[in-house]
Amino acid sequence: MHKSSLQTALTGLPPVVNRTTRVLILGSFPGTASLQAQQYYAHPRNQFWALLSAVLQTDLQSQHYPQRLNWLLQHQIGLWDVIADCQRAGSLDSAIRAARANQFVWLKQQCPDLQRVCFNGKTSGKFAPQFACADYTTVVLPSSSPANAQLSFAQKLVLWQGVTG
Repeated sequence: MHKSSLQTALTGLPPVVNRTTRVLILGSFPGTASLQAQQYYAHPRNQFWALLSAVLQTDLQSQHYPQRLNWLLQHQIGLWDVIADCQRAGSLDSAIRAARANQFVWLKQQCPDLQRVCFNGKTSGKFAPQFACADYTTVVLPSSSPANAQLSFAQKLVLWQGVTG
């Protein structure tokens, strides 16, 4: 068996939300670097923190990870992924197998102010109709992943303005 065909059972990261969360950014599933670090968007080439810093006009990149999360929560922004667990070799969404979605039912109760759900890429964006049916505003953003090289940072940034509406 080739190493590339091996798939490991993986569990995602917990949600970063609170009762005042108004915007939720959903990725697909953490990459290898994020799982190892137990931090959302930990790969140094992932543009997530740079894009969000530019959109929110604050330097999240230079902050330590706990401070980044605290800042987001204080500004009513949450993070999570659409997939709870899966099997995957490597970090690409295309390698995800046996995926099990996170349970989102509790969001209405735990995040009563939630209004807008943004999806970081096409894989997570497949869940947009489910959230739209639950009366949330949905926005599918271009992926911040380094694997998404079709758009420049500047082109992505224009579309990422959708996080704040």
